[in-house]
Amino acid sequence: MKPLEISNRFKEVILNGTWVANTNFKAQLDNTDWQMVTAKLDTLNTIADLAQHIHYYIKGLNQVFRGGTLDIKDRYSFDFPAITSQKDWDAFLVQFWNDAEEFATLVEQMPEAQLKGAFVEEKYGTYERNIEAMIEHSYYHLGQITLIKKRLTCC
Repeated sequence: MKPLEISNRFKEVILNGTWVANTNFKAQLDNTDWQMVTAKLDTLNTIADLAQHIHYYIKGLNQVFRGGTLDIKDRYSFDFPAITSQKDWDAFLVQFWNDAEEFATLVEQMPEAQLKGAFVEEKYGTYERNIEAMIEHSYYHLGQITLIKKRLTCC
């Protein structure tokens, strides 16, 4: 797959697409109330937790794409400051959308040879595989967010 095609697939799930899931993160999260996104439903993660979780990986991959180190760890992927106000939530969303735009741009500008190359170390697979995993991981949590949001706003 070409860098532009992969970048567009990423943008579809996070920023502007409807082809696969008929929605995206931005459509689900913009104009949401901080109290709803932090509301606990049974034993499920909150909408805010899931959004911040995806953002954690996007931000960490951006660092690598810019030539930095791979510092993200699964065990820290749900460790972030609590959202305690609408201001906190809105600030998070601005950062999320900005980092997602940067991710898409960095992927789009990536040489095809880099896509096929090892991501940091051979054991992590290729850049392409990691970007595709980010897209798949995002769709997985987008589905959760959509269902939780429906449960919280229903009836």
